[in-house]
Amino acid sequence: MTGDIGRTRRPTMVDVANRAGVSLKTVSRVVNNEPNVQPDLIERVLAAVAELGFRRNHLASSLRSGQASATIGLLIEEIANPFYATIAGAAAEVVRQHDMMLIIASSEEDPARERQLLRDMCARRVDGLLVVPAGYDHSFLRTEVELGTPVVFLDRPAGGLAADTVLLDNRGGARAGVRRLVEAGHHRIGILLDSVGIHTMRERLDGAYDALAPAGAPYDTRLVRDGIRDPAAAARTVADLLDRPDPPTAFFALNNRITVGVIEELCRRGSDAALLGFDDFDLARLVPYPLTVIAYDTHELARVATELLFRRIEGDRSLPRTVVLPTELVARGAPPR
Repeated sequence: MTGDIGRTRRPTMVDVANRAGVSLKTVSRVVNNEPNVQPDLIERVLAAVAELGFRRNHLASSLRSGQASATIGLLIEEIANPFYATIAGAAAEVVRQHDMMLIIASSEEDPARERQLLRDMCARRVDGLLVVPAGYDHSFLRTEVELGTPVVFLDRPAGGLAADTVLLDNRGGARAGVRRLVEAGHHRIGILLDSVGIHTMRERLDGAYDALAPAGAPYDTRLVRDGIRDPAAAARTVADLLDRPDPPTAFFALNNRITVGVIEELCRRGSDAALLGFDDFDLARLVPYPLTVIAYDTHELARVATELLFRRIEGDRSLPRTVVLPTELVARGAPPR
């Protein structure tokens, strides 16, 4: 075969051999980095690999058959984070119901690592991918999608790729929460976030501004602090804001780790500042400080995404869709004794 194989299936080692004009054994030796292959043959094989978009399959049975591997790949940000642990658990339940296996990897918020892990999963012939994205450009997955690997993004949208996405109503939840603070008389609200480079953080910050805009007075953007990665940094930031001549009367923490740090400093000082936090968390009911959390169903987020992925695997060829799940305001904590 010397013509184009088209985009109707994944290229195989046979296709590479035909395109390069070499034997299948030679292709196998090149892709497995075996010694004593003539340089000109290596060059021809690698050129064919690049031209066809061939991906080495690390499962020997798949190399022989060209079939998928009865696995789903899940890429999350941080395995130790309870949010992602719940996503993994819920996805595993649905995958198990379909008699498949789930493999999980963590990108650690590193776009380069995300790209490599997703390529590795595709090389292992996963039947589909669930991705909590770290990067902003996922166009490198377009060939895999065209060759039949369905991808569903959750919690954050993809960049440069039309794909199914399941999100939370981050902006609406933040808007509702901050509006409640404003209605209670708070106009100086300290807002603490991780990074404006993260989609969820931007949406939550925009929701806060939506609620503050009708308040009738310019908002002091010096009360917005980003780059807060852990509870200790959140506590230090709260201390700095409270030491200002005109401190905030309320705080909005844009994720649960930040909320924990805010609580620590407010309790240490015996402050009566109001507190709003995005994300519910374990023991929130028991903290010795009143707060409102913007809560949602993490299990449902993962379940909806995984079920959507399996509909794609089973042949759904409709246009990519975006599903947005609701949030709610929930009272947590208790006044200090």
